[in-house]
Amino acid sequence: MTDVALPKVGSDLRIISVVAAAHFTSHFFQLVLPPLFPMMRESLGVSYTELGWLMAVFFGASGLCQVGAGFVVDRFGAHLVLPAGMALLAGSIMAMGLVPSTWMLYGLAILAGAGNSVYHPADYSVLTGRVTPSRMARAYSIHSVSGTLGWAAAPVTVLFLSESFGWRAALSMTGAVGLIAALLILVDRSDLVLPHATKKAHLAAPAGPSVFRSPAILMAFFYFMLLSMAFTGLQNFLTLLLPHVQGVTFLFATTVTTFYLTSYAVGSLAGGYLADRTNNHDRIIAYGLLAVAVLTVCMGFVALPSFVLLAIAMLAGCLGGMTIPSRDMLVRSATPAGATGKVFGFVYSGLDLGALIAPPAIGSMLDHGANRLPFALIALTLCLTLVPAFAVRRKR
Repeated sequence: MTDVALPKVGSDLRIISVVAAAHFTSHFFQLVLPPLFPMMRESLGVSYTELGWLMAVFFGASGLCQVGAGFVVDRFGAHLVLPAGMALLAGSIMAMGLVPSTWMLYGLAILAGAGNSVYHPADYSVLTGRVTPSRMARAYSIHSVSGTLGWAAAPVTVLFLSESFGWRAALSMTGAVGLIAALLILVDRSDLVLPHATKKAHLAAPAGPSVFRSPAILMAFFYFMLLSMAFTGLQNFLTLLLPHVQGVTFLFATTVTTFYLTSYAVGSLAGGYLADRTNNHDRIIAYGLLAVAVLTVCMGFVALPSFVLLAIAMLAGCLGGMTIPSRDMLVRSATPAGATGKVFGFVYSGLDLGALIAPPAIGSMLDHGANRLPFALIALTLCLTLVPAFAVRRKR
């Protein structure tokens, strides 16, 4: 028994590692632009609202392309689609550091969003098709952790590079590294190939819109949309908001954001172990998100000493991250056999829709001096998220 189990553990770890490395690049590039907004605003002569719309265009393109990407993944395989998407995303970010005008940035944001659209359908197709079911939640949690670490690494990396070489060079250099990562994934694509039986199931699965008419899947879409609105607002704008509402320096606010995202990763990892041992995923989500809502209100409306602010941000990150594996297990439980790429592509397009809505809304609040209002909006959205989360469990 041990002789059989050990190779399977090694295979699972290798597959999870490859997928996680790819996912890291997706989240890293999602967050390279917001920390550079102050420098881009001065250099380009644009407002925060216009820069917020740049992120909205990126996530809008990603969301619109993601459903189609799910069909492509189910038809041709993640081993081909994933490295191609990685290269398109990284190449677009690299080009953003080279173009002279703002309208070109919007065009490149569309291409970058199209590249970003392949990650979730490809990643979850591989994990669901190749990882041992008893380790599935932990595989999902490591996948989420890798993305969160990408978010955490982005602000520190691009701020360091921009201070040394300028914001344009920071984008070009990180994009070039992303292209190298895409090449490495292409070379190691054998770990992304699904077994023959799983391929046949994908090809035999429902291919039309009927896949998305399931009430559970529709509720999962709205759950992801609301969750993304809240978490995108926190991770993208916490650095810009905290100096206004807490009187801290921009550098300390960046540190708080980094610790928040790192704690989010730790929480995701712990949530994976928890989700593998229970079926009450909706309760984990409810307790975690309600607590994050309360902590968000504290950060926005209560004057806090610096060390308390850092501790609250870390706790919010940990509790928010703990809900993520349960989120993915809820979607998996509602997914028809062989339709993993389609369903995860559709549901995760809700994340992109939420990420499209949040940046211009919060950017507009910043431009009008309503610096506390985003915290109230984020807390309210977290509370509303519980409605579709419970509905997924009832209707699946």
